[in-house]
Amino acid sequence: MPRKSPLSQVRDFDLKLLRLFKTVVECGSFTAAESVLGISRSAISLHMSDLEKRLGMRLCQRGRSGFALTDEGREVLRSSEAVLVAIEGFRSEVDQMHRQLRGDLNMGIVNNLVTQPMMRITQALKAVRAAGKGVRINLSMSTPGEIERGVLDGRLHAGAIHLVTPLSGLDYSLLYEERSNLYCSHEHPLFERAAEVSAADLGTVDAVVPSYRMCAEAIELHRLLNFAASATDREGIAFLILTGSYIGFLPDHYAAAWVEKGLMAPLSPEHLFFDARLAVATRKGRRSNMILDRFLEALQRNG
Repeated sequence: MPRKSPLSQVRDFDLKLLRLFKTVVECGSFTAAESVLGISRSAISLHMSDLEKRLGMRLCQRGRSGFALTDEGREVLRSSEAVLVAIEGFRSEVDQMHRQLRGDLNMGIVNNLVTQPMMRITQALKAVRAAGKGVRINLSMSTPGEIERGVLDGRLHAGAIHLVTPLSGLDYSLLYEERSNLYCSHEHPLFERAAEVSAADLGTVDAVVPSYRMCAEAIELHRLLNFAASATDREGIAFLILTGSYIGFLPDHYAAAWVEKGLMAPLSPEHLFFDARLAVATRKGRRSNMILDRFLEALQRNG
């Protein structure tokens, strides 16, 4: 005779436990999750034990060896994420029935866009917030690939990314173009003659290159550089440039503060630059969402 499932009915308390479990996994340990959840490690442990009893299975190993998911834990995490996304979709649809802006706007953004002088994203977020105090905006800074995956699987409503290779499952709305120049720090040997640097000079010094996807123009320019270090984002590139040991490409709006202080200089700025397109991505065939629609409308108005 088959064993009766210990979870015969899903209640609000079970959903709270699943959200707690998801947060613990994202934080990587009970200790790291304390500040995020606002409860003690011992309370988190008790809640996790309650969830494991409710499900009738061990979800994770915890102890001196660290925190690790079991095979069952990984499956429960995957299923719980789908459930929570579905609940959020249901809540959004019910809110729309009441014609009120209430719910979450989950958005991913590539880092270092806040210094972009064309503040279209900021103004659109402002418009969404002004439309109703029941709107909660959740921003996550991540890589373009992770943002695209989040939009595709429903974890994110939209993502602001560089438009390099469009995916068939996403729609893209262009925001603006972003110019990037090649920079060195004031401690670098090329600093004093930055304006006259030639392509031949670039092969004599070390450079940091990004590990994320780039447009064709950027790839061609990076081939002139002597690859000696890599970084997953623009902030990492800036860190390495400021050591005085590397040159690297940065958006001009992001580098401007260091340039004004005399800590960085663009190398041959009339020749060594590329322009990249930035866009907001949304999932094709998505369900209507009043909050997201208001955000996209505000982006168009500020264009």
